[in-house]
Amino acid sequence: MTSNNDNTGSEIQIRRQIDRFLSAFRNKDLDIMMSLYSPTMISFDIVPPLQDIGANTYRKVWQETFALFEGPIYIDIRDLKIIGDLELAFSHKLVHLKATRKTGQKVDYWERLTFCFQNFEDNWLIIHEHVSVPIDFETGRAVLNLER
Repeated sequence: MTSNNDNTGSEIQIRRQIDRFLSAFRNKDLDIMMSLYSPTMISFDIVPPLQDIGANTYRKVWQETFALFEGPIYIDIRDLKIIGDLELAFSHKLVHLKATRKTGQKVDYWERLTFCFQNFEDNWLIIHEHVSVPIDFETGRAVLNLER
């Protein structure tokens, strides 16, 4: 596997894991979401703290995230790239999220998402996740209205 155009078995498995991630997010399915992560994973998310270590710790982040939203969550990706070998692979993508918070606030923004996968006996699990949004350094605020 060397690029997103290489349809090796490993790349197909990673794409399936990404599809499962999207489905779990849309359906707020905590068990499926957590099945995607290695027990020793590390996350650099857009919410505090600076990092979460371990799937058990990160489970709480997903519980809190899913609890924020009322009704369906729209999430989709574009510009997916995958590169790696038979043991490690990285994917990066742009993620579009649209939903309604339980407060009634509409959410509609893009973020950047990178996964590092490790192959555990033909089961590709996320060992590192990095989520980010651009920042306006003059205001110190996240820029959430970009599409490119």
